[in-house]
Amino acid sequence: MSTHLFGIRHHGPGCARSLKEALHALQPDCILIEGPPEANDLIPFVASAEMQPPVALLLYVPDAPQNAVYYPFAAFSPEWQALQFAVAGNIPVQFCDLPQAFRLLPAEKSEPSELDEDEDANPVQKLDLQTRLMRADPLQSLAQAAGFADTESWWDHLVEQRTDSLDLFAAIAEMMTVVRTEITQASDQLQDQLEIRREAYMRQMLRQAEKAGYQKIAVVCGAYHVPALAKMPTAKHDADILKGLDKVKIAATWTPWSYGRLAFASGYGAGVEAPGWYHHLWHQPEQAVLFWLSDVANLLRKHDLDASSAHIIEATRLADTLAALRDRHHPGLDEIMEATRAVFCYDSDAPLRLIRKELLLNDRLGTVPTDAPNLPLPQNVALLQKKFRMAVRADSTELELDLREAAHLEKSNLLYRLSLLGIDWGKRQQLRGRTGTFHEAWRLEWQPDFAIKLIEANIWGSTLESAASAYVIDMARRAQTLPELTKLVERVLLANLGMAINEVMGRVEEVSALTPDLGYMLAALPALANAMRYGNVRNTDTAAMELVVSKLLSRICIALPVGARGLADEPAAQMVKDLIAADQAVRMLQNDDYLNNWFASLAQTAKQESSHGLIAGRCARILTEQGQWSEEQAGQQLALHCSHAQTPLLTAQWIEGFLQGSGALLIHNDMLWQLINAWLASLNAETFIELLPLLRRTFSSFAAPERYQLGERAVASKGAAALTQHADTGLDEERARLVIPVLQSILGKTMHDGQPGANV
Repeated sequence: MSTHLFGIRHHGPGCARSLKEALHALQPDCILIEGPPEANDLIPFVASAEMQPPVALLLYVPDAPQNAVYYPFAAFSPEWQALQFAVAGNIPVQFCDLPQAFRLLPAEKSEPSELDEDEDANPVQKLDLQTRLMRADPLQSLAQAAGFADTESWWDHLVEQRTDSLDLFAAIAEMMTVVRTEITQASDQLQDQLEIRREAYMRQMLRQAEKAGYQKIAVVCGAYHVPALAKMPTAKHDADILKGLDKVKIAATWTPWSYGRLAFASGYGAGVEAPGWYHHLWHQPEQAVLFWLSDVANLLRKHDLDASSAHIIEATRLADTLAALRDRHHPGLDEIMEATRAVFCYDSDAPLRLIRKELLLNDRLGTVPTDAPNLPLPQNVALLQKKFRMAVRADSTELELDLREAAHLEKSNLLYRLSLLGIDWGKRQQLRGRTGTFHEAWRLEWQPDFAIKLIEANIWGSTLESAASAYVIDMARRAQTLPELTKLVERVLLANLGMAINEVMGRVEEVSALTPDLGYMLAALPALANAMRYGNVRNTDTAAMELVVSKLLSRICIALPVGARGLADEPAAQMVKDLIAADQAVRMLQNDDYLNNWFASLAQTAKQESSHGLIAGRCARILTEQGQWSEEQAGQQLALHCSHAQTPLLTAQWIEGFLQGSGALLIHNDMLWQLINAWLASLNAETFIELLPLLRRTFSSFAAPERYQLGERAVASKGAAALTQHADTGLDEERARLVIPVLQSILGKTMHDGQPGANV
């Protein structure tokens, strides 16, 4: 009976290749792999043709799906190669790490970590800096001793780029034994309780395999754990460590993963710097540099950047030369990136950022078998994606939809329903060159985290439509304000959730009936009008919504004249914005009864003396633009507010409400221009300076061409006034005669009897 320990890095092509060769040479009769035992039943799916890494094991608590953990695998992960070897050879294999049933405990049941305790009780804080750094990165000192700046580059050069397995695992075991000895000597009073339990459970699993009679046991685990498994304490010692642990029920499944989530940058603790580069090291170990640089050239050409075959040749030579200068057998990632920057990027960071994003991460997404165990909602979503031929990809893809086509409408419904559940697979984009509500543009980008969100959402229903409907009904019941409810209505109609609309609209009617705030009612109207428009586009029955809109608009028309009274300046400015949006919404509804009631309410508000100037002015502007008031009626209101009976501030506020946003009326209406011009001219200097910020704010809202035309008109008016003033002034003949001698000298003429113009 013999046990063989293979200490690996979790995602490394060199380790994976060496492990594969070592297993073929050993031909074990049992394989134990560091991983969650709850997923043992999922191991046979590794052999499925549909299983394409990167993938991950997803383990979660069924009663609290947010308590979840992933175990990712790439093709170049040693554990994945061990699984494939075992399944292909029909060799008994199982995971041997501490079960997640002991680790995914609710917060109130989990034990506090030593690192979470206060500084006085936490001995880690008392360690010297060197010891703390050694605990954080045990291999850093070895990397520095070998002349490398960081552990990643050192391990990549030492292990991942090698093409043979000669004594690799023996060397790793010896190295980690020394490292763990140094750490223990530096801080023997400190031990991570979780790591102690994990290693105790691994030893227990190893004892069970030995007891079962297996003769060649292969253990694949993180290199750090090898020394702890090499020296076995008593079984009682490990049993005491694991005794009395709380546990919860765990469910497990396979889920697609992406290279981007294998990278350090994603926050993954066991991540690697460049999964895209490791992909080449695994699939083309002898020509990885050439394939990589060819991909660089193709990427740059795709973005219309200069990249030729000569660039590939020069970059390959430069990478080889840099490796030779640094006494390395093969160019590593550092040498390749330096050569890429020098040859392809002309020492510019811009193309280099593109290369890092597209090639170093190489954000491909894996696939899992459709018959893998899963909950009903994720299965339903997967079927819909397959039905509509919407490929799940980690990179961004563009999708344009025409809602007049049934298939496109279904795709739009799918994206909106997922969005309601917090799964933003698609994001709406602005369309250029196309108009109308029938067209939609989306950018799709699937995130692996969406898998856990689907599991969380499974509590709302077994299909996407039922889950989204139940979720929005619950949101509507918990909503307390009218604007948030009306926004929810819009989303419900966009998602075409007919079974939820009546429930949500009932809640809208209930809240609107109890809402006394005019601002809330005005803010709610545009969302409802938009929702009715989308409902028409999507062939949704909006009868219930139309009833609510009718009642809400009636309440607004009654409340507007009263609500415009006695407001402070800031609430009045906000109400003007709501008023503009509500006016657009009412006109969008295209209902004559709605328009008549709305314009009547605006007219009453504009004419009453107690209305705030901003609101009264805006009401007058809307009525004038919509042809409800003639220019003479608007001029009468302006003259009334510009009279001496009104304070200058109230007049300025009315003018701001009337003109803000557009100066077209002022440009084309002489009467309005003259009234405002006369009012401004009548202001004394002190009052004008006081009102100047408000006037400036009003006129700055005009478009640049409008401001230019107003300026030209002001200059012309000033010139005309000057000419009129000069025409009314009599000629001073005495002063005019003073120029006669000068004119006589210039013209060489004589002046008869001193009378001006006699001979001239």
